[in-house]
Amino acid sequence: MIVATALLMENLDASVLATSLPAVARDLNTSPIHLKLALTSYLLALAIFIPASGWAADRFGARRVFRWAIFVFAAGSVACGASSSLGTLIAARVLQGIGGAMMVPVGRLIVLRATPKAGLVDALAWLTVPALLGPVLGPPLGGFITTYFHWRWIFWINIPIALLGIVLVSALIPRVPAGSTPGFDFKGFALIGTGLATFLTGITMAGLGLAPVVVLVVMIGGGMALTALYVRHALAVPHPLVDLRLLRLATFRISAVGGTFSRIGSGALPFLLPLMFQVGFGLTPFQSGMLTFAGGMGAMGIKFIAQPILRRFGFRRVMTVNAAISAILIAIPAGFSPQTPYFWMIGVLFIGGVSRSLQFTAINAIAYDEVDAERLGSATSFNSVLQQLAGSVGITVAAFGLQAMQGLQGSAEIEAAHFPAVFFLVAAFPLVSILWYLKLTPQSGGALLARDPDNRDPDN
Repeated sequence: MIVATALLMENLDASVLATSLPAVARDLNTSPIHLKLALTSYLLALAIFIPASGWAADRFGARRVFRWAIFVFAAGSVACGASSSLGTLIAARVLQGIGGAMMVPVGRLIVLRATPKAGLVDALAWLTVPALLGPVLGPPLGGFITTYFHWRWIFWINIPIALLGIVLVSALIPRVPAGSTPGFDFKGFALIGTGLATFLTGITMAGLGLAPVVVLVVMIGGGMALTALYVRHALAVPHPLVDLRLLRLATFRISAVGGTFSRIGSGALPFLLPLMFQVGFGLTPFQSGMLTFAGGMGAMGIKFIAQPILRRFGFRRVMTVNAAISAILIAIPAGFSPQTPYFWMIGVLFIGGVSRSLQFTAINAIAYDEVDAERLGSATSFNSVLQQLAGSVGITVAAFGLQAMQGLQGSAEIEAAHFPAVFFLVAAFPLVSILWYLKLTPQSGGALLARDPDNRDPDN
Protein backbone atom coordinates (compact mmCIF):
# COMPACT_ATOMS: atom_id res chain seq x y z
CA MET A 1 0.00 0.00 0.00
CA ILE A 2 2.92 2.34 0.64
CA VAL A 3 4.35 1.65 -2.79
CA ALA A 4 0.86 2.03 -4.25
CA THR A 5 0.77 5.59 -2.90
CA ALA A 6 3.56 6.48 -5.30
CA LEU A 7 1.92 4.59 -8.14
CA LEU A 8 -1.34 6.42 -7.46
CA MET A 9 0.38 9.79 -7.64
CA GLU A 10 2.07 9.04 -10.96
CA ASN A 11 -1.01 7.51 -12.59
CA LEU A 12 -3.25 10.31 -11.35
CA ASP A 13 -0.89 12.93 -12.74
CA ALA A 14 -0.71 11.35 -16.21
CA SER A 15 -4.46 10.80 -16.62
CA VAL A 16 -5.39 14.24 -15.27
CA LEU A 17 -3.02 16.03 -17.66
CA ALA A 18 -4.22 14.07 -20.70
CA THR A 19 -7.81 15.15 -20.03
CA SER A 20 -6.80 18.80 -19.72
CA LEU A 21 -4.56 19.11 -22.80
CA PRO A 22 -6.90 21.38 -24.85
CA ALA A 23 -7.30 23.85 -21.96
CA VAL A 24 -3.55 23.87 -21.24
CA ALA A 25 -2.87 24.48 -24.94
CA ARG A 26 -5.20 27.48 -25.03
CA ASP A 27 -3.67 28.98 -21.88
CA LEU A 28 -0.09 28.55 -23.10
CA ASN A 29 -1.01 29.71 -26.62
CA THR A 30 0.10 26.51 -28.36
CA SER A 31 -1.43 23.60 -30.26
CA PRO A 32 -2.76 20.48 -28.52
CA ILE A 33 -0.57 18.50 -30.92
CA HIS A 34 2.50 20.42 -29.71
CA LEU A 35 1.52 19.62 -26.14
CA LYS A 36 2.36 15.99 -26.81
CA LEU A 37 5.88 17.23 -25.93
CA ALA A 38 4.68 17.72 -22.33
CA LEU A 39 3.60 14.07 -22.26
CA THR A 40 6.56 12.56 -24.09
CA SER A 41 9.21 14.67 -22.29
CA TYR A 42 8.09 13.05 -19.03
CA LEU A 43 8.20 9.58 -20.57
CA LEU A 44 11.60 10.40 -22.07
CA ALA A 45 13.02 11.38 -18.68
CA LEU A 46 11.70 8.12 -17.28
CA ALA A 47 13.34 6.12 -20.05
CA ILE A 48 16.71 7.82 -19.50
CA PHE A 49 16.90 7.58 -15.71
CA ILE A 50 15.02 4.34 -14.98
CA PRO A 51 18.07 2.22 -15.97
CA ALA A 52 19.96 3.71 -13.04
CA SER A 53 17.18 2.99 -10.53
CA GLY A 54 18.13 -0.61 -9.77
CA TRP A 55 21.78 0.31 -9.23
CA ALA A 56 20.82 3.31 -7.05
CA ALA A 57 18.54 1.15 -4.87
CA ASP A 58 21.31 -1.40 -4.33
CA ARG A 59 23.95 1.24 -3.74
CA PHE A 60 22.14 3.69 -1.44
CA GLY A 61 19.27 1.59 -0.09
CA ALA A 62 15.78 1.25 -1.54
CA ARG A 63 14.11 3.13 1.33
CA ARG A 64 16.29 6.23 0.95
CA VAL A 65 16.04 6.33 -2.87
CA PHE A 66 12.29 5.78 -2.77
CA ARG A 67 11.72 8.62 -0.32
CA TRP A 68 13.90 11.10 -2.21
CA ALA A 69 12.22 10.15 -5.48
CA ILE A 70 8.80 11.06 -4.08
CA PHE A 71 10.19 14.44 -2.99
CA VAL A 72 11.67 15.18 -6.45
CA PHE A 73 8.42 14.18 -8.15
CA ALA A 74 6.48 16.55 -5.88
CA ALA A 75 8.95 19.38 -6.61
CA GLY A 76 8.41 18.81 -10.34
CA SER A 77 4.65 18.96 -9.79
CA VAL A 78 4.97 22.37 -8.16
CA ALA A 79 7.07 23.58 -11.11
CA CYS A 80 4.50 22.26 -13.60
CA GLY A 81 1.73 24.17 -11.85
CA ALA A 82 3.79 27.37 -12.03
CA SER A 83 4.71 27.01 -15.73
CA SER A 84 3.99 29.97 -17.99
CA SER A 85 5.08 28.56 -21.38
CA LEU A 86 5.42 25.28 -23.23
CA GLY A 87 9.18 25.33 -22.63
CA THR A 88 8.92 25.73 -18.85
CA LEU A 89 6.20 23.07 -18.69
CA ILE A 90 8.43 20.63 -20.58
CA ALA A 91 11.36 21.38 -18.23
CA ALA A 92 9.16 20.83 -15.19
CA ARG A 93 7.86 17.57 -16.65
CA VAL A 94 11.46 16.40 -17.08
CA LEU A 95 12.07 17.07 -13.36
CA GLN A 96 8.94 15.08 -12.56
CA GLY A 97 10.23 12.30 -14.80
CA ILE A 98 13.52 12.10 -12.90
CA GLY A 99 11.58 11.56 -9.69
CA GLY A 100 9.22 9.07 -11.30
CA ALA A 101 12.16 7.17 -12.80
CA MET A 102 13.39 6.31 -9.32
CA MET A 103 10.05 6.25 -7.49
CA VAL A 104 8.01 3.59 -9.29
CA PRO A 105 10.69 1.02 -10.27
CA VAL A 106 12.33 1.09 -6.83
CA GLY A 107 8.95 0.70 -5.13
CA ARG A 108 8.07 -2.20 -7.41
CA LEU A 109 11.49 -3.75 -6.74
CA ILE A 110 10.81 -3.66 -2.99
CA VAL A 111 7.63 -5.69 -3.54
CA LEU A 112 9.20 -8.13 -6.00
CA ARG A 113 12.06 -8.97 -3.66
CA ALA A 114 9.66 -9.68 -0.82
CA THR A 115 7.31 -11.95 -2.81
CA PRO A 116 7.82 -15.64 -3.74
CA LYS A 117 7.14 -16.47 -7.38
CA ALA A 118 4.01 -18.47 -6.52
CA GLY A 119 2.43 -15.26 -5.20
CA LEU A 120 3.78 -12.88 -7.84
CA VAL A 121 0.61 -12.58 -9.95
CA ASP A 122 -1.46 -11.80 -6.86
CA ALA A 123 1.14 -9.36 -5.52
CA LEU A 124 1.37 -7.45 -8.81
CA ALA A 125 -2.42 -7.36 -9.11
CA TRP A 126 -2.97 -6.07 -5.56
CA LEU A 127 -0.09 -3.63 -5.91
CA THR A 128 -1.72 -1.96 -8.88
CA VAL A 129 -5.30 -1.79 -7.55
CA PRO A 130 -4.78 1.45 -5.60
CA ALA A 131 -2.58 2.81 -8.40
CA LEU A 132 -5.42 2.27 -10.85
CA LEU A 133 -7.45 4.79 -8.88
CA GLY A 134 -5.38 7.29 -10.89
CA PRO A 135 -7.05 6.49 -14.23
CA VAL A 136 -10.41 6.21 -12.45
CA LEU A 137 -10.20 9.51 -10.59
CA GLY A 138 -7.95 11.35 -13.04
CA PRO A 139 -10.27 12.01 -16.02
CA PRO A 140 -13.29 13.25 -14.04
CA LEU A 141 -11.08 15.05 -11.53
CA GLY A 142 -9.02 16.68 -14.26
CA GLY A 143 -12.12 17.62 -16.19
CA PHE A 144 -13.81 19.04 -13.09
CA ILE A 145 -10.75 21.08 -12.06
CA THR A 146 -10.14 22.37 -15.60
CA THR A 147 -13.80 23.22 -16.22
CA TYR A 148 -14.61 24.85 -12.88
CA PHE A 149 -11.23 25.97 -11.49
CA HIS A 150 -7.90 26.08 -13.37
CA TRP A 151 -5.68 23.42 -14.95
CA ARG A 152 -2.71 24.36 -12.72
CA TRP A 153 -4.42 22.70 -9.77
CA ILE A 154 -4.13 19.33 -11.49
CA PHE A 155 -0.43 19.34 -10.55
CA TRP A 156 -0.75 20.77 -7.07
CA ILE A 157 -3.04 17.95 -5.95
CA ASN A 158 0.09 15.76 -5.97
CA ILE A 159 1.51 17.58 -2.97
CA PRO A 160 -0.65 16.06 -0.18
CA ILE A 161 -0.26 12.60 -1.75
CA ALA A 162 3.53 13.02 -1.81
CA LEU A 163 3.64 14.18 1.81
CA LEU A 164 1.59 11.15 2.86
CA GLY A 165 3.96 8.88 0.93
CA ILE A 166 7.07 10.36 2.55
CA VAL A 167 5.57 9.96 6.03
CA LEU A 168 4.58 6.34 5.37
CA VAL A 169 7.98 5.45 3.94
CA SER A 170 9.77 6.99 6.92
CA ALA A 171 7.51 5.31 9.46
CA LEU A 172 6.88 1.85 8.04
CA ILE A 173 9.41 0.75 5.41
CA PRO A 174 12.38 -0.83 7.24
CA ARG A 175 15.86 0.56 6.73
CA VAL A 176 17.79 -2.06 4.76
CA PRO A 177 21.55 -1.51 4.62
CA ALA A 178 22.92 -0.88 1.13
CA GLY A 179 24.60 -3.96 -0.27
CA SER A 180 27.81 -4.35 -2.21
CA THR A 181 27.23 -3.26 -5.80
CA PRO A 182 29.45 -3.12 -8.87
CA GLY A 183 30.65 0.26 -10.05
CA PHE A 184 28.21 2.45 -11.93
CA ASP A 185 28.27 1.92 -15.70
CA PHE A 186 28.94 5.54 -16.68
CA LYS A 187 29.79 4.69 -20.28
CA GLY A 188 26.60 2.68 -20.66
CA PHE A 189 24.55 5.46 -19.05
CA ALA A 190 26.04 8.03 -21.44
CA LEU A 191 25.40 5.87 -24.49
CA ILE A 192 21.87 4.72 -23.76
CA GLY A 193 20.77 7.95 -22.07
CA THR A 194 22.00 10.19 -24.87
CA GLY A 195 20.88 7.74 -27.53
CA LEU A 196 17.32 7.43 -26.25
CA ALA A 197 17.07 11.17 -25.58
CA THR A 198 18.16 12.27 -29.05
CA PHE A 199 16.22 9.58 -30.91
CA LEU A 200 12.91 10.11 -29.11
CA THR A 201 13.26 13.90 -29.12
CA GLY A 202 13.81 13.84 -32.87
CA ILE A 203 10.84 11.52 -33.42
CA THR A 204 8.61 13.62 -31.15
CA MET A 205 9.55 16.94 -32.79
CA ALA A 206 9.13 15.64 -36.33
CA GLY A 207 6.25 17.28 -38.15
CA LEU A 208 5.84 20.10 -35.62
CA GLY A 209 8.01 22.63 -37.45
CA LEU A 210 10.17 23.12 -34.34
CA ALA A 211 13.50 22.28 -36.01
CA PRO A 212 14.93 21.99 -39.56
CA VAL A 213 14.60 18.60 -41.25
CA VAL A 214 18.39 18.17 -41.31
CA VAL A 215 18.57 18.60 -37.53
CA LEU A 216 15.81 16.06 -36.99
CA VAL A 217 17.50 13.52 -39.29
CA VAL A 218 20.79 13.96 -37.42
CA MET A 219 19.04 13.55 -34.05
CA ILE A 220 17.13 10.42 -35.08
CA GLY A 221 20.10 8.84 -36.86
CA GLY A 222 22.53 9.80 -34.11
CA GLY A 223 20.25 8.42 -31.43
CA MET A 224 19.97 5.12 -33.27
CA ALA A 225 23.75 4.93 -33.66
CA LEU A 226 24.39 5.60 -29.96
CA THR A 227 21.80 3.00 -28.96
CA ALA A 228 23.49 0.48 -31.28
CA LEU A 229 26.83 1.27 -29.62
CA TYR A 230 25.23 0.62 -26.24
CA VAL A 231 24.10 -2.83 -27.41
CA ARG A 232 27.71 -3.72 -28.24
CA HIS A 233 28.91 -2.26 -24.95
CA ALA A 234 26.27 -4.09 -22.87
CA LEU A 235 27.21 -7.46 -24.33
CA ALA A 236 30.90 -6.90 -23.62
CA VAL A 237 30.91 -5.82 -19.94
CA PRO A 238 29.98 -7.98 -16.92
CA HIS A 239 27.61 -5.50 -15.23
CA PRO A 240 25.89 -3.25 -17.82
CA LEU A 241 23.37 -0.64 -16.78
CA VAL A 242 20.61 -2.44 -18.74
CA ASP A 243 21.43 -6.13 -19.01
CA LEU A 244 20.46 -7.14 -22.55
CA ARG A 245 21.42 -10.73 -21.74
CA LEU A 246 18.03 -11.00 -20.01
CA LEU A 247 16.59 -11.30 -23.51
CA ARG A 248 18.10 -14.79 -23.68
CA LEU A 249 15.33 -15.85 -21.27
CA ALA A 250 12.41 -16.86 -23.47
CA THR A 251 9.58 -15.58 -21.28
CA PHE A 252 11.35 -12.28 -20.58
CA ARG A 253 12.02 -11.78 -24.31
CA ILE A 254 8.42 -12.54 -25.29
CA SER A 255 7.09 -10.23 -22.57
CA ALA A 256 9.48 -7.46 -23.60
CA VAL A 257 8.77 -7.51 -27.34
CA GLY A 258 5.12 -8.53 -27.32
CA GLY A 259 4.38 -6.26 -24.38
CA THR A 260 5.93 -3.31 -26.20
CA PHE A 261 3.57 -3.72 -29.16
CA SER A 262 0.61 -4.06 -26.79
CA ARG A 263 1.57 -0.91 -24.89
CA ILE A 264 2.08 1.17 -28.04
CA GLY A 265 -1.56 0.60 -28.93
CA SER A 266 -2.94 1.29 -25.47
CA GLY A 267 -0.50 4.16 -24.83
CA ALA A 268 -2.12 6.21 -27.59
CA LEU A 269 -5.59 6.15 -26.00
CA PRO A 270 -5.02 8.68 -23.16
CA PHE A 271 -3.89 11.12 -25.87
CA LEU A 272 -6.53 10.33 -28.51
CA LEU A 273 -9.73 9.97 -26.50
CA PRO A 274 -9.71 13.34 -24.68
CA LEU A 275 -8.81 15.14 -27.93
CA MET A 276 -11.61 13.42 -29.83
CA PHE A 277 -14.21 14.08 -27.15
CA GLN A 278 -13.23 17.72 -26.57
CA VAL A 279 -11.84 19.01 -29.88
CA GLY A 280 -13.73 16.66 -32.19
CA PHE A 281 -17.08 16.36 -30.38
CA GLY A 282 -17.10 19.67 -28.50
CA LEU A 283 -17.51 18.20 -25.01
CA THR A 284 -16.20 19.96 -21.90
CA PRO A 285 -13.14 18.52 -20.10
CA PHE A 286 -15.45 17.33 -17.31
CA GLN A 287 -17.78 15.54 -19.76
CA SER A 288 -14.75 13.99 -21.46
CA GLY A 289 -13.35 12.82 -18.14
CA MET A 290 -16.63 11.26 -17.10
CA LEU A 291 -16.50 9.14 -20.26
CA THR A 292 -12.85 8.09 -20.19
CA PHE A 293 -12.87 7.17 -16.49
CA ALA A 294 -14.78 4.02 -17.48
CA GLY A 295 -11.54 2.43 -18.69
CA GLY A 296 -9.99 2.83 -15.25
CA MET A 297 -13.05 1.30 -13.60
CA GLY A 298 -12.74 -1.74 -15.84
CA ALA A 299 -9.03 -2.00 -15.12
CA MET A 300 -9.66 -2.07 -11.38
CA GLY A 301 -12.29 -4.79 -11.59
CA ILE A 302 -10.13 -7.36 -13.39
CA LYS A 303 -7.36 -7.21 -10.78
CA PHE A 304 -9.40 -9.31 -8.38
CA ILE A 305 -9.88 -12.21 -10.83
CA ALA A 306 -6.68 -12.10 -12.91
CA GLN A 307 -5.07 -15.01 -11.03
CA PRO A 308 -8.05 -17.39 -11.41
CA ILE A 309 -8.36 -16.57 -15.13
CA LEU A 310 -4.67 -17.19 -15.75
CA ARG A 311 -4.75 -20.39 -13.70
CA ARG A 312 -7.77 -21.68 -15.63
CA PHE A 313 -6.58 -20.91 -19.16
CA GLY A 314 -2.81 -20.37 -18.87
CA PHE A 315 -0.64 -17.43 -19.90
CA ARG A 316 -0.31 -18.39 -23.57
CA ARG A 317 -4.02 -18.69 -24.29
CA VAL A 318 -5.03 -15.64 -22.26
CA MET A 319 -2.38 -13.35 -23.74
CA THR A 320 -2.97 -14.48 -27.33
CA VAL A 321 -6.77 -14.30 -27.34
CA ASN A 322 -6.90 -11.16 -25.23
CA ALA A 323 -4.48 -9.34 -27.57
CA ALA A 324 -7.02 -9.75 -30.38
CA ILE A 325 -9.87 -8.62 -28.11
CA SER A 326 -7.84 -5.60 -26.99
CA ALA A 327 -7.15 -4.61 -30.62
CA ILE A 328 -10.86 -4.76 -31.46
CA LEU A 329 -11.76 -2.64 -28.43
CA ILE A 330 -9.11 -0.05 -29.35
CA ALA A 331 -10.56 0.16 -32.88
CA ILE A 332 -14.24 0.46 -31.89
CA PRO A 333 -14.00 4.17 -30.85
CA ALA A 334 -13.34 4.87 -34.56
CA GLY A 335 -17.11 4.52 -34.92
CA PHE A 336 -17.95 7.00 -32.15
CA SER A 337 -19.66 10.26 -33.12
CA PRO A 338 -21.25 13.15 -31.23
CA GLN A 339 -24.55 11.29 -31.61
CA THR A 340 -23.29 8.01 -30.10
CA PRO A 341 -25.15 7.27 -26.84
CA TYR A 342 -23.03 7.80 -23.77
CA PHE A 343 -23.91 4.41 -22.29
CA TRP A 344 -22.50 2.70 -25.43
CA MET A 345 -19.22 4.62 -25.26
CA ILE A 346 -18.87 3.99 -21.52
CA GLY A 347 -19.53 0.28 -22.03
CA VAL A 348 -16.88 -0.03 -24.74
CA LEU A 349 -14.29 1.87 -22.71
CA PHE A 350 -15.09 -0.16 -19.58
CA ILE A 351 -14.63 -3.50 -21.33
CA GLY A 352 -11.48 -2.15 -22.99
CA GLY A 353 -10.08 -1.32 -19.55
CA VAL A 354 -10.84 -4.87 -18.38
CA SER A 355 -9.05 -6.38 -21.38
CA ARG A 356 -5.94 -4.19 -21.21
CA SER A 357 -5.59 -4.58 -17.44
CA LEU A 358 -5.70 -8.37 -17.68
CA GLN A 359 -3.15 -8.27 -20.50
CA PHE A 360 -0.68 -6.09 -18.59
CA THR A 361 -1.01 -8.14 -15.41
CA ALA A 362 -0.07 -11.21 -17.44
CA ILE A 363 2.74 -9.44 -19.32
CA ASN A 364 4.26 -8.03 -16.13
CA ALA A 365 4.13 -11.38 -14.34
CA ILE A 366 5.45 -13.65 -17.12
CA ALA A 367 8.48 -11.39 -17.53
CA TYR A 368 9.87 -12.59 -14.18
CA ASP A 369 9.13 -16.30 -14.64
CA GLU A 370 12.77 -17.21 -15.35
CA VAL A 371 14.55 -14.28 -13.67
CA ASP A 372 16.61 -15.18 -10.60
CA ALA A 373 16.67 -13.02 -7.47
CA GLU A 374 20.09 -11.53 -8.24
CA ARG A 375 18.86 -10.02 -11.51
CA LEU A 376 15.48 -8.76 -10.34
CA GLY A 377 16.76 -5.18 -10.09
CA SER A 378 18.11 -5.20 -13.62
CA ALA A 379 14.99 -6.90 -14.99
CA THR A 380 12.72 -4.36 -13.29
CA SER A 381 14.71 -1.45 -14.75
CA PHE A 382 14.72 -3.05 -18.20
CA ASN A 383 10.96 -3.61 -18.14
CA SER A 384 10.25 -0.11 -16.89
CA VAL A 385 12.33 1.44 -19.69
CA LEU A 386 10.41 -0.54 -22.31
CA GLN A 387 7.07 0.48 -20.80
CA GLN A 388 7.90 4.17 -20.94
CA LEU A 389 9.36 3.94 -24.44
CA ALA A 390 6.23 2.17 -25.66
CA GLY A 391 4.01 4.84 -24.13
CA SER A 392 6.05 7.59 -25.79
CA VAL A 393 5.94 5.82 -29.16
CA GLY A 394 2.17 5.31 -28.82
CA ILE A 395 1.58 9.04 -28.31
CA THR A 396 3.93 9.89 -31.18
CA VAL A 397 2.25 7.44 -33.58
CA ALA A 398 -1.17 8.87 -32.68
CA ALA A 399 0.01 12.45 -33.19
CA PHE A 400 1.61 11.58 -36.54
CA GLY A 401 -1.63 9.91 -37.58
CA LEU A 402 -3.67 13.02 -36.76
CA GLN A 403 -1.23 15.26 -38.61
CA ALA A 404 -1.33 12.96 -41.62
CA MET A 405 -5.13 13.06 -41.69
CA GLN A 406 -5.08 16.85 -41.43
CA GLY A 407 -2.77 16.98 -44.45
CA LEU A 408 -4.80 14.49 -46.49
CA GLN A 409 -8.07 16.30 -45.81
CA GLY A 410 -6.58 19.78 -46.09
CA SER A 411 -7.73 20.90 -42.64
CA ALA A 412 -5.96 23.50 -40.54
CA GLU A 413 -7.67 22.34 -37.34
CA ILE A 414 -8.27 18.93 -35.81
CA GLU A 415 -11.73 17.58 -36.68
CA ALA A 416 -13.77 14.55 -35.68
CA ALA A 417 -13.27 13.02 -39.14
CA HIS A 418 -9.51 12.75 -38.51
CA PHE A 419 -9.76 10.24 -35.67
CA PRO A 420 -11.21 6.98 -37.11
CA ALA A 421 -8.19 6.12 -39.25
CA VAL A 422 -5.86 6.82 -36.33
CA PHE A 423 -7.74 4.43 -34.04
CA PHE A 424 -7.41 1.69 -36.67
CA LEU A 425 -3.70 2.48 -36.95
CA VAL A 426 -2.93 2.10 -33.24
CA ALA A 427 -5.19 -0.98 -32.98
CA ALA A 428 -2.83 -2.80 -35.36
CA PHE A 429 -0.02 -2.90 -32.78
CA PRO A 430 -1.69 -5.34 -30.33
CA LEU A 431 -2.37 -7.63 -33.30
CA VAL A 432 1.37 -7.78 -34.02
CA SER A 433 2.00 -8.81 -30.41
CA ILE A 434 0.06 -12.05 -31.01
CA LEU A 435 2.97 -13.35 -33.11
CA TRP A 436 5.14 -13.18 -29.99
CA TYR A 437 2.66 -14.55 -27.48
CA LEU A 438 2.22 -17.64 -29.67
CA LYS A 439 5.87 -18.46 -28.89
CA LEU A 440 4.93 -19.23 -25.28
CA THR A 441 4.39 -22.87 -24.38
CA PRO A 442 1.24 -24.05 -22.58
CA GLN A 443 3.44 -24.57 -19.51
CA SER A 444 4.96 -21.06 -19.54
CA GLY A 445 4.48 -19.26 -16.23
CA GLY A 446 3.44 -22.39 -14.35
CA ALA A 447 5.57 -21.47 -11.33
CA LEU A 448 3.74 -18.15 -11.09
CA LEU A 449 0.37 -19.88 -10.81
CA ALA A 450 1.28 -22.53 -8.25
CA ARG A 451 -0.89 -22.85 -5.18
CA ASP A 452 0.20 -21.21 -1.96
CA PRO A 453 3.00 -23.25 -0.34
CA ASP A 454 1.11 -23.24 2.98
CA ASN A 455 -1.90 -24.86 1.23
CA ARG A 456 -3.95 -21.71 1.37
CA ASP A 457 -5.96 -20.92 -1.75
CA PRO A 458 -5.08 -17.34 -2.74
CA ASP A 459 -8.39 -17.05 -4.58
CA ASN A 460 -10.40 -17.21 -1.33
